[in-house]
Amino acid sequence: MRCVIARFPFDLSKSGVLASMKGVRPEPITGDSVIIGRRHYPMMQVGEVITRQDRRDFTAGEVLRAVTRLGFTCRSLPVATPARALTPFEEASALLGTSPAV
Repeated sequence: MRCVIARFPFDLSKSGVLASMKGVRPEPITGDSVIIGRRHYPMMQVGEVITRQDRRDFTAGEVLRAVTRLGFTCRSLPVATPARALTPFEEASALLGTSPAV
Protein backbone atom coordinates (compact mmCIF):
# COMPACT_ATOMS: atom_id res chain seq x y z
CA MET A 1 0.00 0.00 0.00
CA ARG A 2 1.32 3.43 -0.89
CA CYS A 3 1.03 6.15 1.74
CA VAL A 4 2.61 9.51 2.52
CA ILE A 5 4.18 10.12 5.92
CA ALA A 6 6.06 13.37 6.59
CA ARG A 7 5.76 14.36 2.91
CA PHE A 8 7.62 11.20 1.79
CA PRO A 9 5.92 8.32 -0.07
CA PHE A 10 6.23 4.83 1.39
CA ASP A 11 5.19 1.43 0.06
CA LEU A 12 4.08 -0.40 3.19
CA SER A 13 2.73 -3.90 3.62
CA LYS A 14 1.41 -5.65 6.70
CA SER A 15 4.12 -8.30 6.49
CA GLY A 16 6.78 -5.61 6.07
CA VAL A 17 5.62 -3.79 9.20
CA LEU A 18 5.54 -7.08 11.13
CA ALA A 19 9.10 -7.83 9.99
CA SER A 20 10.31 -4.33 10.88
CA MET A 21 8.85 -4.48 14.39
CA LYS A 22 10.10 -8.01 15.09
CA GLY A 23 12.55 -7.90 18.00
CA VAL A 24 11.73 -4.27 18.89
CA ARG A 25 10.84 -3.79 22.55
CA PRO A 26 7.78 -1.58 23.11
CA GLU A 27 8.28 1.70 24.91
CA PRO A 28 5.83 2.82 27.63
CA ILE A 29 2.56 3.94 26.07
CA THR A 30 1.57 7.54 26.73
CA GLY A 31 -0.82 8.19 23.84
CA ASP A 32 -2.15 6.35 20.80
CA SER A 33 -0.93 2.80 20.35
CA VAL A 34 -1.08 0.01 17.78
CA ILE A 35 -1.19 -3.75 18.33
CA ILE A 36 1.41 -5.53 16.23
CA GLY A 37 1.58 -9.25 16.83
CA ARG A 38 0.81 -9.60 20.53
CA ARG A 39 2.48 -6.37 21.64
CA HIS A 40 1.19 -2.84 22.07
CA TYR A 41 3.53 -0.22 20.59
CA PRO A 42 3.30 3.57 20.84
CA MET A 43 2.27 5.05 17.50
CA MET A 44 5.34 7.29 17.27
CA GLN A 45 7.73 4.38 17.91
CA VAL A 46 6.15 2.40 15.07
CA GLY A 47 6.39 5.42 12.78
CA GLU A 48 10.06 5.88 13.59
CA VAL A 49 10.88 2.23 12.91
CA ILE A 50 8.94 1.81 9.66
CA THR A 51 9.95 5.17 8.14
CA ARG A 52 13.48 5.44 9.62
CA GLN A 53 12.76 9.13 10.27
CA ASP A 54 12.99 11.24 13.39
CA ARG A 55 9.75 11.39 15.41
CA ARG A 56 9.64 15.16 15.04
CA ASP A 57 9.17 14.79 11.27
CA PHE A 58 5.71 13.18 11.33
CA THR A 59 2.56 13.09 13.42
CA ALA A 60 0.86 10.19 15.15
CA GLY A 61 -2.16 10.82 12.93
CA GLU A 62 -0.18 10.09 9.77
CA VAL A 63 1.05 6.79 11.17
CA LEU A 64 -2.43 6.00 12.54
CA ARG A 65 -3.99 6.35 9.08
CA ALA A 66 -1.31 4.16 7.49
CA VAL A 67 -1.39 1.29 10.00
CA THR A 68 -5.20 1.35 10.15
CA ARG A 69 -5.35 0.96 6.35
CA LEU A 70 -2.98 -2.00 6.67
CA GLY A 71 -5.42 -3.69 9.06
CA PHE A 72 -3.73 -3.22 12.44
CA THR A 73 -5.78 -2.52 15.56
CA CYS A 74 -5.18 0.94 17.02
CA ARG A 75 -6.09 2.19 20.49
CA SER A 76 -6.27 5.56 22.21
CA LEU A 77 -5.80 6.23 25.88
CA PRO A 78 -9.12 7.02 27.53
CA VAL A 79 -9.54 10.68 28.37
CA ALA A 80 -9.97 11.24 32.10
CA THR A 81 -13.13 13.10 32.99
CA PRO A 82 -12.57 15.97 35.40
CA ALA A 83 -13.99 15.53 38.87
CA ARG A 84 -16.92 17.67 39.91
CA ALA A 85 -15.82 20.70 41.88
CA LEU A 86 -16.94 20.86 45.49
CA THR A 87 -19.21 23.62 46.68
CA PRO A 88 -17.83 25.83 49.45
CA PHE A 89 -20.11 24.04 51.94
CA GLU A 90 -18.90 20.58 50.83
CA GLU A 91 -15.26 21.73 50.93
CA ALA A 92 -15.65 23.08 54.50
CA SER A 93 -17.36 19.87 55.56
CA ALA A 94 -14.54 17.82 54.07
CA LEU A 95 -11.93 19.90 55.93
CA LEU A 96 -13.79 19.33 59.19
CA GLY A 97 -14.04 15.62 58.51
CA THR A 98 -17.82 15.48 58.45
CA SER A 99 -20.19 14.82 55.62
CA PRO A 100 -22.76 17.49 54.77
CA ALA A 101 -26.37 16.76 55.71
CA VAL A 102 -28.62 15.90 52.84
